Amino acid sequence: MGKVFKYGENVDTDVIIPARHLNTSVPEELAKHCMEDLDADFVNRVEQGDIIVAGKNFGCGSSREHAPIAIKASGIQCVIAPTFARIFYRNSLNTGLPILECEEAAENIDAGDEISVDFKTGKISNITKGETYQAEPFPDFIRDLIENDGLVNYVNQKIKETV
Repeated sequence: MGKVFKYGENVDTDVIIPARHLNTSVPEELAKHCMEDLDADFVNRVEQGDIIVAGKNFGCGSSREHAPIAIKASGIQCVIAPTFARIFYRNSLNTGLPILECEEAAENIDAGDEISVDFKTGKISNITKGETYQAEPFPDFIRDLIENDGLVNYVNQKIKETV
């Protein structure tokens, strides 16, 4: 369960993590600058387990993996939007950042709402409003990938299991 940070449509990777901070790939360093060009106080308010809810086409722009890494390292446990830019979608799964597509949730959840997410069922519960929304749950393979903190760790785990 976490509190919601709400953003509009077409949040691009340049505002998620500005290009001037791409001289590192250290997650903790990237987290210090997450969302700073869109929400300058984000890094001071975000807490472990919080959730971003946004409009359509979240993560558009350049294909940098730094964007989902910065979001995840900042403490965000999940991003919910009606749609994601395809490369951001893939980069999120590759880095172990859970993302859910749910238009109803994106429209009805407000900034500051407390929500919880069940990745196995896709159920999003808005504790503040007493509402639930249904996203498409992840297949087992994708849940395993996220639980292993991304594609590289997932593959390494599978290799260990076969040796």
